[in-house]
Order: sequence, then C-alpha cells, then structure tokens
Amino acid sequence: MESTQLVILSGLVIGLVYGAVGLLSGFCLMSSMRGFLADGDGRLVRTYALAIAVAIAASQFLAGSGTVDLGKSIYLQPSFSLAVLFLGGLLFGYGMVLSNGCGSRALVLLGRGNLRSFVVVIVLAIAAQMNLKGLIAPARIALVQATQTTAPANSLPSLLATLGFTESLSRALAAAATIVALILFAFAHPAFRRSPGQILAGIIVGLLVAGGWLVTGYFGADDFNPVPVTSLTFVAPIADSLQYAMLSTGLTLNFGIATVAGVFAGSLVTALATGRFKLEGYSSPRHMLRSGTGAALMGIGGVMAFGCSIGQGLTGVSTLALGSFVAVAGILLGTTAGLRGALRVQPLQAAEAGSRAA
Repeated sequence: MESTQLVILSGLVIGLVYGAVGLLSGFCLMSSMRGFLADGDGRLVRTYALAIAVAIAASQFLAGSGTVDLGKSIYLQPSFSLAVLFLGGLLFGYGMVLSNGCGSRALVLLGRGNLRSFVVVIVLAIAAQMNLKGLIAPARIALVQATQTTAPANSLPSLLATLGFTESLSRALAAAATIVALILFAFAHPAFRRSPGQILAGIIVGLLVAGGWLVTGYFGADDFNPVPVTSLTFVAPIADSLQYAMLSTGLTLNFGIATVAGVFAGSLVTALATGRFKLEGYSSPRHMLRSGTGAALMGIGGVMAFGCSIGQGLTGVSTLALGSFVAVAGILLGTTAGLRGALRVQPLQAAEAGSRAA
C-alpha cells in the first residue's frame, strides 16, 4: 500500500473512532464550558483537560524520539500573528455558543440524525472556504501581513531553550509542567474520578491526536510524495470535504477529508447500533438564523485561528506552540462571553418566549 493511501485509510479509521467516542461520551468543548460555567457539572471539562494532557504526552514523545517532526506543522512556523490568532479564536468561541457546538460536534450530531448540524456543517464549510481562498481571503491575508512577527521562540520548549536549557530538557520540562497541571485539574474533581467512561474518552481522544501525527508525520513522510504533517482538525477539512463532494474531479482525497467522513460514519453507525439515532430539526426560523450565524463565525474564525477547539485546543496545544495557547485563550474567552456576561447568548426558549410576549 502506498503511503498516501495508508494516510487516507488511517484518517478514516481515526475519524471512525472519534465519531463513536464523541457520540457516546458527549466530548465537546462547548458542552464542557457550559457545564463548567452554567450548570455546575465539571466532568466534561475534565475530560477535555485529560485529552489535552494525553495528546501532549504522546505527541511530545513522538517528537522527542525523532519519530515525527512537529516543526513541519502549521502550528510551529517561525512567523505568526498573535493578534489574528486571538481574534480568530474569539470569533470561533462565540460562534460555537451560537451554534451550540463546534464543527466536530456538528459532524457527530449529524451522524445521530440532527439536521440542524447539517446546516452548521454546510455554512461553516462555505464561510471557511471564503476566508481561505474566496471573497474575504484578501482581507485576512492583509491583516496577517500587517500584524505578523518573527519571534525568537515559537513554543514553550524553545522559550525555555532561550534560558540556556538543552532542547531535550526544555521539551521535557515544558511538557511535564503542562501535563501535571492538566492532570491535577482533571482528577481533583471527585465526580470525574468516578466516571470511568469520561476518563477513557479523554485518553482515547488524546491518543487519536498523537495517532494523526504518527500517520502523517511518519508513515506519510515519503520523499517523493510527502503529505502535510497534521492531525485532528476540522475547519479547513470540512471546507475541503464540501469542495471534494462537489468537484471531486481534479481533487484528491487527503487525511482531513477522510477524517471528516470517518467522524460522520462512526457517529452514524454508533447511533444506529445503540438506538440513539433520531431525526431532529430547528424549532423556529430564529433558531436557524442563530445557528447559521454561529457556523459562519466558526468558519471565518477557525481559519484565522489556524484551527478549532480540536485543531488548536488539542492538536495545536499538543505541539506546545505559543500561538496555539493564544488561539485557545481567544476560543475560551469567546465561549465564556457567549455563556456569561453582557454578551451572553440568551437561551433560545427564553428568547422566543420574550419575542412572543412583546
């Protein structure tokens, strides 16, 4: 089997597993933040934290052993714009609240029969493609060029290296400190410790991130036909998947498209096998407008931030890139603004009831 075919097949398998785990566990940053900030249930956010810790541990092991060169990924480029990464994260996080979930969650729910997620996926794909290559791409590029900088350090390990530590020690210290903090946060919660399903979900998702790095960065490292070094991410791959579905002639399958297809298929098969499949739609035109607006913000913001709550929140952070932490800070702030404070998104039922009363 050729390396490209192996990468595509592996992407499909990784997507299948993610789709099944995502459906069974409810793995989602949006749900995690809502439970943590509004509902008083911190289990899902601990699952997310554990997934990050596992992703960092496994990914940094691959990098430290020389198996995968994470420096070839988009997250560890020498020049980047912190302002655009943060702004993109803000837009994505707020859009995630409006749409009630991120792109990966929309794919999982679509497999369960949620037709609202079909609208989210399509609008997200169109908005992302517009910002990647379409009408608003020149504005994004101009903003990046005006604000980008070449920093002496682009990751936590390289930042420690400027203090005189060796590369291997810098990597070990940065990874260990981050992993310990995340694990302490996760397991400090008694309810999480009593949730073996959530613990297992966090471990599996974290390993899937490392699996993506291994597949693209090692098995896909063909001197004659190399593939981009990447892992789980969903904004650009969802946009590419829509384009491939419409214009497959002249286009080629890649790891991201295969992963998107796998997530949908994994969720669908799991939903049918467990009796969770149920067709659902919008409750009102207002609901559809809010959801579509959020999807557009996620598509635009995800491109600016170089990833989504998975693409930056897990995959980017697993590289310990400074830009990824900035993007994630934007995503968390945007999500928090949508859930609490003056910019809080009003619960749909209350908003519609108020509209009818007026």
